[in-house]
Parts: sequence; C-alpha cells; structure tokens
Amino acid sequence: MEPLIIAGARGVRLGKIVRITGPVVIADGMKGSEMYELVKVGEEGLMGEIIGLTEDRATIQVYEETSGIKPGEKVEGTGGPLSVELGPGLVGAIYDGTQRPLTIIRAKIGDMIKRGVFAHALPRDKKWEFVPKVKRGAEVVEGDILGTVKESKLVEHRILVPPGINGRVLELADGGHKVEDIIASIETADGKREIAMMQKWPVRRARPFKEKFNPNEPLISGQRVIDTFFPIAKGGTAAIPGGFGTGKTVMLHQFSKWAAADVVVYVGCGERGNEMCDVLVHFPELKDPRSGESLMERTTLIANTSNMPVAAREASVYTGITIAEYFRDMGYDIALMADSTSRWAEAMREISGRLEEMPGEEGFPAYLASRLAEFYERAGRVRTLGNDERFGSVTVLGAVSPPGGDLSEPVSQNTLRIVKVFWALDTGLADRRHFPAIHWLNSYSLYVDNVREWWKQKLHEDWKALRDEAIAMLQKEAELEEIVKLVGPDALPEPERAVLEAARMMREDFLQQFAFHEVDTHCPVEKQFGMLKLVLDFYRNSVEAARQGISVGEIKKLLIKETIAGMKRLPPEKFMKEREKFEKQLKEQFEELMRTRKAPAEGEKGEK
Repeated sequence: MEPLIIAGARGVRLGKIVRITGPVVIADGMKGSEMYELVKVGEEGLMGEIIGLTEDRATIQVYEETSGIKPGEKVEGTGGPLSVELGPGLVGAIYDGTQRPLTIIRAKIGDMIKRGVFAHALPRDKKWEFVPKVKRGAEVVEGDILGTVKESKLVEHRILVPPGINGRVLELADGGHKVEDIIASIETADGKREIAMMQKWPVRRARPFKEKFNPNEPLISGQRVIDTFFPIAKGGTAAIPGGFGTGKTVMLHQFSKWAAADVVVYVGCGERGNEMCDVLVHFPELKDPRSGESLMERTTLIANTSNMPVAAREASVYTGITIAEYFRDMGYDIALMADSTSRWAEAMREISGRLEEMPGEEGFPAYLASRLAEFYERAGRVRTLGNDERFGSVTVLGAVSPPGGDLSEPVSQNTLRIVKVFWALDTGLADRRHFPAIHWLNSYSLYVDNVREWWKQKLHEDWKALRDEAIAMLQKEAELEEIVKLVGPDALPEPERAVLEAARMMREDFLQQFAFHEVDTHCPVEKQFGMLKLVLDFYRNSVEAARQGISVGEIKKLLIKETIAGMKRLPPEKFMKEREKFEKQLKEQFEELMRTRKAPAEGEKGEK
C-alpha cells in the first residue's frame, strides 16, 4: 500500500501569508519564485500554484480548502511547476484534480480526505515486467520506444525516450522493475542521462510532436445521430451543451464505452457528486464491448466534484489533457471527456473576482475565451516523436452546462467559436423522452467533408449525399410544422403530409436510440447506413405515391412501415443479412399500392 506523506514536511521556506481570500492567498517574501510554481501553503502544506508575481509578493490559488489558515503562516516553494507523474499505473486509476490517487488515500484515512495529505500518483512498490525493444549501443532519439510494460489487459504501456534526449543506449534493463528504477542510460551530447519508467511533465505545457494533421477519420461512437449526421474526427473537438436533464453525462458515458478509442480519460470537472459517483460505481462494472474486459482496463478517471475546492477544477482539466497527450505519444487514439467546462469557467470567475480583476461578460474574466482555446487546441491527430512512424490522436469532448439551457451565455458562445462539432441538446426533446436529445437543426459538424472519403472507402457509397437529403427532409418538416400550427394538418396537400410522416419515421426509427437496450445501445456504421437508406427510400416512394393521388392513410398501412420501426432492435448481423430483402419488400409494396390505385381508376374510365 502506498505510504502517505503529509505535504509541507519538505521544501525551502520562502515567505509568509499576508492575506487570504477564499482559495486565493497572498504571500510576501517570495523572491526567486516563478509563475505557475507549485507551493505548499500554511502549516498543513496545502497545495497551491503561483498565478501572479509582483516583486516579492505572490498570488497563489490553493487547490484545497483554506478555512482556518492564518496570516503569518509559512509558504514553501517546491522549485517546479504543477506536474503530473506519467508512467505505468495510470490505467484504471482514480485521481482527484491534482492527481492524488483517491483509492490509496481512502484506504489509509477513510472516505474524507484530510487537507495537506499527499500520496504518489503512481505506485512505488509495484514491480512491472519491462520488455526492452532496443539493444545496447543503439542510437535513439526523443520519442523512441525503449521497451513495453503490459499495464492492463487492454493497454500496452510503451516506455519512451523523454523529449529532449538523443544519443546512444549504454545500459538497458530487463524484467521486473518499479517506476522509479533506472531502466536505461543514454549517452547524449550533454553527458550520460538515466531514464526511469516514470517521468514528470508540467500540466500547462503541451507535449511535443513532429507534425499535426487535419483530422480525416471519424471517431465512431455507434450513436446514429453523431456518426451519420454530426460526426467527430479522431483528433477533433466537440461541445455538448444542454440544460439539466438533457443527457450530457449519459452521452459522455456512451462515448466512453463505445467510441473507437484505445484509452479513455474521463475528467469530472466540478460536476455534482452523485453524477461522478455514478461514474465511479458503474465504470468498473461496464464491459469493454470489443474485448469483454472491464472498461477500467483502458480508462483513467479524474474525479473532481462540485463540493471540492473550485480552484482544483482548473488543475483537473490540465491534468486530464496531459495524461491524454502522454498516451497519444505512444501511438494511441485517446478520447478525453470533460464534464463540464462550465464548472471550470465558474471557478475562473470566482478566482478572477477574488483577484479583483476587471470582469467581462456576466462576470466571467476577460481571458475566458483564451483559456478555453488553450485547452481545446491541445487536441489533434499528430505524428509522434521517434524514428518509427507512429500516429496518435487526442479527441476532446467537453460538456457545457448553460444556466437554464441558455446557449447565448458566454461559456457556450466562446466554446462554439473554438470547437468544430456542436451537439446541441434540446430540453424539448428530452421532455418527450427522445434520446440522444441532440437537435438536428441546431447542431453541426465541420468534419463532414473531412470524413467523406473514409465513408466512401468503408461503404463504397456516397454517405454524405444521403445525410444531406435526410437533414433537408427534417428542415422541410420544421417548415411544414409552422404551417400546421396555423391551419392544421388536414389543410396540407398529400405530398407534404407524406413528408411529415417520413420525417417522423426518421426521428423515431433512426435518430432516437435506446442507451440501455442491449442491441440498440450501439449501432455499427454499416447498419446505420442501411437504416438511413431504408428510411429515405420510404420517403421518396411515399412522396411520389402521394403525388399520384394515393393518400397518406393508405401509405401508413404498408407492412414495411412496421419493419422499419423494428429495425433498430435487430442485431446488426441479422439486419445486414436481410437488408436487401427489406429494400425489395419496400419497392414491391409501393408498386403494388400504385397498381391497386390505378386499376379502379381505369375501370371507372371504361364504364363511362
């Protein structure tokens, strides 16, 4: 079991507290300190970060509760910035916003975390089986794979040459080692450098890479409204805004479980305790659909709930993105969920108010947009460092919680300017129990053209043409609904009533998806395309039939309607096997309807 350390037992005394304002502490005598340096505040050694320096006075945001701290207490510097430990042991771990391992702390001191308590993020007593991938005497550069560790059943942890180190391998270990053990020594131009399995990295500094690419491969989630209508690419950014109860957290859970990502980093950034508790309880019970193993075998959780100190919300966001970049450098595709960035923005507003800064719109700081942009821009698909050709990606999905579901508020609007995908959750849809409650007319994706070629290679058909036709039909429905409100549905001509019926089928039989149904919870892209094609075929045929004088009432009686309504519950293999049969039945039933409609008309003409 990890030993606990009471922070503050080490460090060099630099100054003393002169003022305390909630999570903001002002200290004098801090000459020699640097911006964003990590410090220990007070006799209990609370973790804090310097966010302002004026001569020898430092402004510190403290990541723990400051009640009871008094002016005159000491402040100790650590000599380095807020950093995270990166190495074997990250997968399956549950951290707080500053990367303290909650399971280890709980085992030692119980459910309530005491102030000033610190435990190493990575276990120091566990041995990992290190398998070398290079030989002694080999020339290596930053980012090369020195060896691997089987961290979990689903993740092979690749130990890389740290950034900035290039040279010849002098020594290389093998077998069982702890994270602090030296596993390689490299002769560089600046002398001999020793490499451990663990490295530290400042959270506010993005990890380097060779080249960043325009994302062009979709991150498939198995959610039809996302993959087919508003896709996100690997290395892309997306926002999920919505009011209370619209399904933000369920969407992120679904993405965590089903998205085609190698590693998931889930950051609970200031969400309510019950929601984060749901994640902590249910994630270990969920099975990874591709392997059958526990989802925690490829997940790292950062639990920073709303009742924790607000300043730590910022740390949790940066901790999460840094861990994601670390796995990206190994050549993995990472999905990072931030739930929610609104809570982080609220923390920024409180800290800014304590600092007496000039407020921007609705009291948020003037630098809100730049902070959000700094976070989202660390997403991307890159060619990693190293001699071998490796590609990795970090896809960021940020939930936004606008008060009252008002998307005109500053956090939503600033996020909207940054991200490329906007999944607008609608309260009206949620009230009607239509989930996912992503509104098809308010949402958009700027990756549609990027991923078009991938769909074409995958399905050998033009996915975008069908997608655009479906959205145009739903837009037509919205226009007709306005007319219906004025004059009623009976006043519409039959072709337009056929449009309304087909649009209803698109909404209920295609876009609506049941997260807790064993089959419908995930829909492969082949089935998505087949379902979309079937609904659109019905749409075209029904409008044409209505133009020929057939009533919508007769069209509704066709048996193929029941088939389309039940296709979401068919297992993918069965649907794909019978897809051509469904298409044939649809064609035959409409042809039969047209024949029976024409026959009486011709008979009546002959009698006359």
